[in-house]
Amino acid sequence: MQVNLIDKMGTDLTVVNAARVSFAKESEWESIPEAGPVPGLLHNKDEKLISFLAKHNHWSPFAHCSLQFRIKAPIFVARQLVKHQVGLSWNEISRRYVDYDPEFYDPDIWRARHEDKKQGSDEDSNVEWIDRDTRTGRLHVEVYELAKENYKKMLDAGVAPEQARMILPQSMQTEWYWSGTLYAFARVCNLRCEKDTQLESRIIADMIDELVEESFPVSWKYLRNRD
Repeated sequence: MQVNLIDKMGTDLTVVNAARVSFAKESEWESIPEAGPVPGLLHNKDEKLISFLAKHNHWSPFAHCSLQFRIKAPIFVARQLVKHQVGLSWNEISRRYVDYDPEFYDPDIWRARHEDKKQGSDEDSNVEWIDRDTRTGRLHVEVYELAKENYKKMLDAGVAPEQARMILPQSMQTEWYWSGTLYAFARVCNLRCEKDTQLESRIIADMIDELVEESFPVSWKYLRNRD
């Protein structure tokens, strides 16, 4: 699984000035470092303003900043994350148009079903249901290989990719561009970085979280309640 930051617009100062324009005012950087991931350091009063905006859910100034990611993850993860719609835009590889060999996600461990919840898993309890030196240990891999083999046979026989793709499992890797406002991604991470989120989705959210923090350290600190 991968998350790459493709592009971004705005800085912490953008948030500040989007708020201060209401009073026909504008701030500047207190200082500009010689090097680093951010173009400048805020005045204390401007950081306090960002804190106030985040605490009282004044989200519109944060919507003037945006980020664009390219993400690679299994389909079952993508289908969880695409549920986040507000302030976000999503464009994904389409197997109506492409028919290259599929790649599959193979977990290192298999988690146990959680005893106290109808959904989810127990990350502290692994299931030793497979022996990787036996046929049982390769069962899921054999499913992947069989799906790939028959997918190719269908394409070779002239079946349209938009139908042949139906036999590919949810573990197939997909890729998408995900763009949105700073505030929208804060909502994603505030939900998907939590312990009760499926681990694979949380891994993607944690990578997004780290990349956003590098670009918007002050805004992200307060949007993520890390003050």
